Amino acid sequence: MSATFDLNERPDYDDVLQQIADYVLTYRVKSKEAWNTARNCLMDTLGCGLLALRFPECTKHLGPLVEGTVVPHGARVPGTSFRLDPMKAAWDIGCIVRWLDYNDTWLAAEWGHPSDNLGGILAVADHLSQKRVAEGKSPIAMKAVLEAMIMAHEIQGVLALENSFNRVGLDHVVLVKVASTAVTAKLMGANREQLLSALSHAWADGQALRTYRHAPNAGSRKSWAAGDATSRAVRLADIAMRGEMGIPGVLTAPQWGFYDVLFSKTNKDQALKPDDKRGFSLPQEFGSYVMENILFKISFPAEFHAQTAAEAAVTLHPQIKDRLDEIDRIVITTHESAIRIISKQGKLANAADRDHCLQYMTAVPLIFGNLTADHYEDSFHNAHPEIDTLREKMEIIEDERYTREYLEADKRSIANAVQVFFKDGSSTDNIAVEYPVGHRRRRKESIPLLEDKFRANLATRFPAQRCGRIFDLCREQKDLEITPVQEFVDLFVI
Repeated sequence: MSATFDLNERPDYDDVLQQIADYVLTYRVKSKEAWNTARNCLMDTLGCGLLALRFPECTKHLGPLVEGTVVPHGARVPGTSFRLDPMKAAWDIGCIVRWLDYNDTWLAAEWGHPSDNLGGILAVADHLSQKRVAEGKSPIAMKAVLEAMIMAHEIQGVLALENSFNRVGLDHVVLVKVASTAVTAKLMGANREQLLSALSHAWADGQALRTYRHAPNAGSRKSWAAGDATSRAVRLADIAMRGEMGIPGVLTAPQWGFYDVLFSKTNKDQALKPDDKRGFSLPQEFGSYVMENILFKISFPAEFHAQTAAEAAVTLHPQIKDRLDEIDRIVITTHESAIRIISKQGKLANAADRDHCLQYMTAVPLIFGNLTADHYEDSFHNAHPEIDTLREKMEIIEDERYTREYLEADKRSIANAVQVFFKDGSSTDNIAVEYPVGHRRRRKESIPLLEDKFRANLATRFPAQRCGRIFDLCREQKDLEITPVQEFVDLFVI
C-alpha cells in the first residue's frame, strides 16, 4: 500500500515575479516621451482628485480612522489638511483620484487606470522624504515619483495586454495592488528578496470581484476600490520590509496557486483541457510603452469605452436638441468590450451606475451638449426624465472592425458611432469617432486641453496665486524633477 504526500521542495520564485522585480530594480527609463507624459499624468491625476473633493459621497471616506490621530511625518492628502499614516493616505489619495472616473485609462484584454497607483506612490514618497529631512538626509525628489509612475503604469499595463481578469470575474484593481506593491517597496529601499516577497503576498490576496462594476450591482465601491488596492500594496510592502518570508510559487502552485484557484477560466470561451498550461502571457518586456501610450480622459468624466460615443453625441447635439420628441430611434455602433461592460437597459440606481452606462453617457450630451460629473447625480437625473426616454430608444450594434482594432497594438482604437433617426423617415449623419481626445494619436491636440482641465480643477480648491505656482512648476520638466517631494506636496495642502 503506497503512501500519498506532498513533495515539500520549495521552488524558486515564479518567473513573472522575478521579471517584475528585476524590472523595478534595474531598468533605467530613457524615453523622453515617457518622462514628459508622466509629468502630464501627474497633473491630470492630482487634478481629478481635487475635483472629486466637491462631492460629499467621496469626502466622507477621507481622514484618519481614529479622529485626532497625530502621525509624525504623516503623508498629506492633496486638497485637504489631513496628515495620515502612509497606508491611509494611500487609500485617500487613491479614492479621490478614481472617484469621478476621470483619470487616465489603459484598454487591452484587461482594462484599468494605471494612475490609480499614485495613491501609494505619493503617500510613501511624501512620508519618507519628510522623514529623511528630519534625519538630516537629502529628500526624495519628484523624479523618483515620476519614475515610479512610469514603472507602475508599465507593470499594470503589460500584464493587461493579453490577460483578461474580467473574464474570470476579477476586478482590474488586482493589477493596481501588484504594481503599487512593486514600486512602493522600491521606494522603501527593498532589496530583491524583499521585493519578491512583497509581490508574492500581493498575488496571494483573495482579490476583488468585479460585481460592483456591473448591472445589477454597480455602485460606489468601484470609486474607492483602487484606493483600497494601492493602500493594501503599501501594507504588503511594509510587511516584506520587516523581513516577512515570501510565497515563491504563489502563481504556479498546483491546486493552491493563483492560476489554478482564480485564473483557470481565463479562456472560458475556449474550453480548457485538464492538462492545459495556465498562466499569464507577457507579450513584451517591461519598459515604458504603457506610459507613452496611455489614454487621457480629457473631455468627459466617463468610463472610457463611452468617450467617443459622448464626443459623437456632442457633435449631433445642435441637430437634435430641438427635435427630441421627433426621435424614433438612436443607433450606437460600438465594440465588444463596451457592450460587455457598460451597455445597460432598465433603471439606473445611482451615480456610479450611470457613469458606467453607455446609453446614459450618450443621451446626456445628445440632449445638453456636454457631459460632466454633476450629470450623474440623482438631483440632475430625476429632474430630466427625457434622458431615460432617449435611452429606451437606443439600439446597440457591434462593428467587428471596431472590436478587432480595439486590440491591435498599432491602433488600439476605442470607436463608437451615433446616428439618430426621426419619425418622419429622416436621419442625421452617422457620426463616427474612432480615437478619442487623449489618445496617443491625438496627443498634440489633447495636451493643451489637459492643461486647461488641470487649471480648472486647481481653481476648485486653491486661490489664483497658488494655482499659478502649482501650474507653472508642473509645466517645467526639469524644475519638477528636482523638487523635493515634501515641498511639492506642501503646495497642495489646505
